[in-house]
Amino acid sequence: MSKLSRAPDDLQELQREAGRNTSGTHQSHVERRQGNMMRAGARQYVVARPLYSEEAFAEEHKTASRRRKTMLDHIKQNLRCDSKRAKNAALSLLPVIGWMKIYRVREWLLSDVVSGVSTGLVAVLQGLAYCLLASLPPWYGLFTAFFPVIIYFFLGTSRHISVGPFPVLCLMIGSVVTRLVPDEGPAANITAFEDLTRDAQRVLVASSVTFLVGVMQLAMGILQVGFVVMYLSDTLVSGFTTAAAIHILVSQLKFVLGLQVSGLSGPLSLIYTLEIIFNQITSSNVCDVVISLVIMLVVFAVKELNDRFKSKLPVPIPIEVIMTVIACGISYAFDFKTRYGIEVVGYIPKGYEAPVAPNMQIIQESAMEAFPMAIVGFAVAFSVAKVYSIKHDYTIDGNQELMAFGVSNIFGASFKAFAASTSLSRTAVQESTGGKTQVAGLLSAIIVMIVTLAVGFLLQPLPKSVLGAVIIINLKGMLMQLRDVPYLWRRDKPDCVVWVLTCVASVLLGLDLGLAVGLGVELISVVLRVQFPRCSVLANIKGTDIYKDRKDCVSTYEPEGVTIFRIPSPIFFANMDFFRNKLLEALGFNPLRVLKKRNKALRKIRKLLEKGDLRWTSNGFLNTSCGPINESEDESNMEDLDQPIDFKDFPGCIEWNSQLPANITVPKVDIHSLVLDFSAVSFLDISALKGLKMLLKELIRVEVEIYIAVCDSYILEKLHNCCFFDDEIQPSMFFLTLHDAILHILEKHPESAAKKSDCEKIMTTVTVHHPGSFRIREKNAPGPETKF
Repeated sequence: MSKLSRAPDDLQELQREAGRNTSGTHQSHVERRQGNMMRAGARQYVVARPLYSEEAFAEEHKTASRRRKTMLDHIKQNLRCDSKRAKNAALSLLPVIGWMKIYRVREWLLSDVVSGVSTGLVAVLQGLAYCLLASLPPWYGLFTAFFPVIIYFFLGTSRHISVGPFPVLCLMIGSVVTRLVPDEGPAANITAFEDLTRDAQRVLVASSVTFLVGVMQLAMGILQVGFVVMYLSDTLVSGFTTAAAIHILVSQLKFVLGLQVSGLSGPLSLIYTLEIIFNQITSSNVCDVVISLVIMLVVFAVKELNDRFKSKLPVPIPIEVIMTVIACGISYAFDFKTRYGIEVVGYIPKGYEAPVAPNMQIIQESAMEAFPMAIVGFAVAFSVAKVYSIKHDYTIDGNQELMAFGVSNIFGASFKAFAASTSLSRTAVQESTGGKTQVAGLLSAIIVMIVTLAVGFLLQPLPKSVLGAVIIINLKGMLMQLRDVPYLWRRDKPDCVVWVLTCVASVLLGLDLGLAVGLGVELISVVLRVQFPRCSVLANIKGTDIYKDRKDCVSTYEPEGVTIFRIPSPIFFANMDFFRNKLLEALGFNPLRVLKKRNKALRKIRKLLEKGDLRWTSNGFLNTSCGPINESEDESNMEDLDQPIDFKDFPGCIEWNSQLPANITVPKVDIHSLVLDFSAVSFLDISALKGLKMLLKELIRVEVEIYIAVCDSYILEKLHNCCFFDDEIQPSMFFLTLHDAILHILEKHPESAAKKSDCEKIMTTVTVHHPGSFRIREKNAPGPETKF
């Protein structure tokens, strides 16, 4: 039974209380020590309980009865259909129903209108600009800023992200486009390319790849594998997006400088592109350079002002839109295209084009490149959506987001849009201007539609260098992630290695291969951390039931002959040998070697006794030979030396740490007890079970008692199911806590504590500060049946 009461304030009264509760079993009591071991005035309570092994606890405290669900139960539950499940399914597939029911028209509509108009203007500009990254005619970016938004309005669970073109995805699509339809030379041998212009061929490639990306995302959503994004850590995504920003920066230099540079793809394409740009840099168009510099300086300055005074500005100044309108007007007024030979956006057709079907040959050619696009597009969108869902206190569903983006991309690809995700800057505009729901997104799509249908011709004289400058200046956030490297190096070097290798691989090998390399490095780093954990030897903090790494603390106590070893990770096939080596290193001896030496020594002693050269007396062995005993090595039956020591028909027991007769020596074992802290061991596989059982048997056979503390009930159940226990390894070695195990050892080996001074002994008292509420269930009360 447990006893719970207030701790007395006076030390003598506390000691009397402790004395009244020490009969029968070891119990834990509160005791205030002199010195600074306890904070003055701290609230305390006394807990008195027996010393528990796992078996003793299970006998005294019945566990709740639970019936585990079978596979048939899960199938029945998933196939059951009623009105509630049908309603939940409809709400999950069409999240718009859920938030439209709670839409506050008077409070939210005006904010959504302002946000929608602001976001729509930015979406028009980014649609035109990001199209350059995809190596497509600019107006197709307007399609990407319209069609996917309409579908996401109905299927998406995030209320704040702005769906549309994302620069990293555009660049990845552009690499496929330029590979199949290069700037110079013939296009790939695809039947559908016949009788098509180069721009039409590229649009067909982009729409077919986008269709495949959408199918992959939809399939992952249906299969409920939205968790795959969890394998892309923030460190990996940061390194990857930084490399993508470098690729984007290099790809826009030709527009900023007014050069004719063919688009390249594949490994080292960035290096080759830079080589071409530097070879042609003397041919730069001065007008393009001046326009770009002016645009970048003004946009950068105003963006800094927006950030500094965002709390005072009702709406951020849309400087990109303003500068685009000004540049477009000046270009038209002074005829920059004819007078200075700069490249402009050119003809923008009104309206939308007829739907097209994806080309299967292109899908086959781009399947390997489409998968990383699907993952990256979803990962970025989900990460941004999660940030804003936490900020505004609502939930998002990863699997539903996959399906929403999948259907959006499939629908958009049918109307010649390219893959959509979300832009960080555009989403920030939508949220900061007061957007509450996807109504703002829908209104931004309407603004894009108006531009496409009515006023697109006004953007025809816009210089492409303006779009390139806007893209470059919006890379600031991604490029500033380079500052993460020193921080990561100081805080977590493996994460820093993941960041650097992901970034370097993505820059040199391309974004698709770089992502694969980064993911591989990240998984390797996780495996290495688990395979080589930081094992430690623990010691007791004096006067408490707390055990810490003995290297980290000063005021500690270690019972003589006891080692407490902790491994902070699961134990499985990959780290079982490491666990064994670290444990043997902490013990200071190899039990198998000691066992073989002891068995060999025992054989020698038996032979000497049989020959009469030795005789057993009450005081030990007596040498009856006149001269020194020289015993030759017996090489027979060497394989039996790893078996348990057999003292059958032997006249007495041998004290192996004492001096043996006939100059026989064996390694000494200075410990009698080993305690394994399994508090951080979450699972054991079959290989680890076999290795652990073998290791424990070796230790037991050299007379080291084994105790395992804080073992998870799941692992205990698995040990029983796998026939882990036998005559040598007993369930009684498992204890509830480290302190229970140590108190049991001190009771069994009192000499371990007697060799230390009284002030260094383990205290059998526990002080707990600020007790909370407890829920107590009677021991004999039947537990409720729980299904799971």
